[in-house]
Amino acid sequence: MRPSAAGFTLLELVVTVAIVSVLAMVAVPMTQMTMQRLRESELRSGLQQIRGALDAYKKAADAGLIERRLDSSGYPPNLDVLAQGVVNIKSPNAQRLYFLRRVPRDPFATDSSQTAAQTWGKRAYASPPDAPAEGEDVYDIYSRSDRLGLNGIAYREW
Repeated sequence: MRPSAAGFTLLELVVTVAIVSVLAMVAVPMTQMTMQRLRESELRSGLQQIRGALDAYKKAADAGLIERRLDSSGYPPNLDVLAQGVVNIKSPNAQRLYFLRRVPRDPFATDSSQTAAQTWGKRAYASPPDAPAEGEDVYDIYSRSDRLGLNGIAYREW
């Protein structure tokens, strides 16, 4: 009698590799979907933060806390002002008003050499909503990505 050889047969190895490859084919798209959902969540959060800060800046300007020209809209001249702060002209010791801790980055921006503020598309108060254009102020922001969200709406329309 011969002792039985320990190990796997070729058939067992082929079946195991086939099962692992099927599991990998299912896992990769799920991982990609999860990453896209995460980036969409970051986009939604960034848009809410910046838009809230733009509205707070406008309210402060309308309340006379920020120095502004008579012909200006009251919105900030750029996004960096929201994080750098502006002088409160009603404060006796020239305290600064801050509207953001930092400007969030567009998660769908591909150019890593740009600053966070440069990753967003900006719409001036004077530009129409269907053709946003930059101008003297920042009234609204949008993502510059041409991709569609999981909901079927383009990211630039969020």
